[in-house]
Amino acid sequence: MAETRLIRNFCIIAHIDHGKSTLADRLIQKAKLVDDRNFQNQILDNMDIERERGITIKSQAVTIPYTASDGQEYKLNLVDTPGHVDFSYEVSRAINSCEGALLLVDATQGVQAQTLSNMYLALEHNLEIVPVINKIDMQAADIEGVKKQIEKDLGLDAEGALLVSARQGTGVDGLFEAIVERIPPPAGDPSAPLRALIFDCHYDPYRGVVVHLRLFDGLLKKGMKISFMSNNAVYEVETAGVFKLALVETGELSAGDVGYIIAGIKTVGDVRVGDTVTGADNPCAAPLPGFREVKPVVFSSIYPVDSNDYEELRSSMEKLKLNDASLVYEKDSSAALGFGFRCGFLGLLHLEVIQERLEREFDQSVIFTAPSVKYRITMKNKADAIMVDNPVEYPDEGLVEGAEEPYIRASIITPATFLGNIMTLCLEKRGVQTNMTYLDEKRVEMIYDMPLSEVLFDFYDRLKSLSRGYASFDYDVTDYKPTELAKLDILLNGKPVDALSQLVFRGNAYDRARKVCERLRDEIPRQQFKIPIQGAIGSTVIARETVNALRKDVLAKCYGGDITRKRKLLEKQKEGKKRMKMVGDVELPQSAFLAVLKTKDE
Repeated sequence: MAETRLIRNFCIIAHIDHGKSTLADRLIQKAKLVDDRNFQNQILDNMDIERERGITIKSQAVTIPYTASDGQEYKLNLVDTPGHVDFSYEVSRAINSCEGALLLVDATQGVQAQTLSNMYLALEHNLEIVPVINKIDMQAADIEGVKKQIEKDLGLDAEGALLVSARQGTGVDGLFEAIVERIPPPAGDPSAPLRALIFDCHYDPYRGVVVHLRLFDGLLKKGMKISFMSNNAVYEVETAGVFKLALVETGELSAGDVGYIIAGIKTVGDVRVGDTVTGADNPCAAPLPGFREVKPVVFSSIYPVDSNDYEELRSSMEKLKLNDASLVYEKDSSAALGFGFRCGFLGLLHLEVIQERLEREFDQSVIFTAPSVKYRITMKNKADAIMVDNPVEYPDEGLVEGAEEPYIRASIITPATFLGNIMTLCLEKRGVQTNMTYLDEKRVEMIYDMPLSEVLFDFYDRLKSLSRGYASFDYDVTDYKPTELAKLDILLNGKPVDALSQLVFRGNAYDRARKVCERLRDEIPRQQFKIPIQGAIGSTVIARETVNALRKDVLAKCYGGDITRKRKLLEKQKEGKKRMKMVGDVELPQSAFLAVLKTKDE
């Protein structure tokens, strides 16, 4: 095993799309962990969805051997992290298992919102930060300007910033040397009792749970008995090793190492990300501080398309939770859709990713209900406020004294050219500007207080399109503020469909109801009778669309003759349709649920 002084644990942090995964690719190629024939871009992104969207969703670890200029063989443990605001929890976990961070700044775009928030996260954990300016080969690169931003916005020494082009591999050798020289080795005692932090897991259908660990003290060997400190579950280590793209068995891990263990864990619930692993015979005195509790901000229910698949969905959710610790869920049921789960997500992209992973990795056909946030409702007859995130649980209008909704502090950094458009967008989303700072001649930082529910839907997409991709956005949930809340019910043929109900701001209720009714009209197949689709608040209908009936031409057999004959046939048809409407049931196709959830007019 490598001595502790020859180990370096570091992560790559940056705003979305600044080249983290590409830089990780170059580091791996330089270390010859993979030959050119088997190499593919975004090599650490092992999900199809990550490759298709060009984003990182999961933090991935890899051990890179490196011989430095002093002739010593070093072991560099790299963790590649996501950049999107929805996956900042993944970043916080990666930071917890490292001593240093490469802070990547795009030479064409400069310091952006997530660059700042990720740097503060790294500083909280006392990480050594090495600024790296990437994309220096681009025509639009402004290296001197970016250096000034690093000094002014981040307060880091720009002289020590490394210049690299991750795409072309320029400056990567100097980066290796800087990692060895500037990032401190881990401080750990191999002879102390075992203390290791679980920072991730994944499920292998043949070998059970594969636990990803960072060892702080002690030694972990094959055959050793270990204990999880949160629930005192004891297991025997079958194998231990490190990540070199594939799992490479080494038989043991020592203090300062990042690696994995397999211990025949079949009970998925025993393993928790953030838990401390220690020796069963010689336990450590106290557990390591875990990660901060994850706070979901978007809530939605998941139901299987076929209610018989509920057990399969439950098992898939357990395995997914193992690999995505930020997913929170509990059992739920609906009159229209049967049994399912009420889930909490970190944002709308997180919800989309979970939906795609359930469909691709676990072969589940699922329906998601409209996303909602958690509202605080004050009742007339109760002293304590109640928290409601599900429209089904919303109390009767007459019993509600008032409602409050969560607000966020949104930080938007944008080139000054797009200022007017972005201000209009924020006003439309009920935002109140609290601060505006010119970072330099070209860039402005705006701080807004705005309701979280307004940001959920199409805010991020519209911000990007209005600013041609240059504006960046980051937010923190702050507190609750009073709002005018209404429960919007969708009625089909006069019957409410609970899975389509939404909690909305009263001022936006008409627009939302109209859009939902229009989308349902296009999706619901025509029946033998007219189907009214209505949006209602309480007993007041605020929007309506109608799916016209299929009708048989009963007059086809009448050639000329008296008009009363035709009238009689039409009246007879009308009576039949009225009877049919009373007993007719409208089946909602899955596409109708999905159409309601689409936020953009596609």
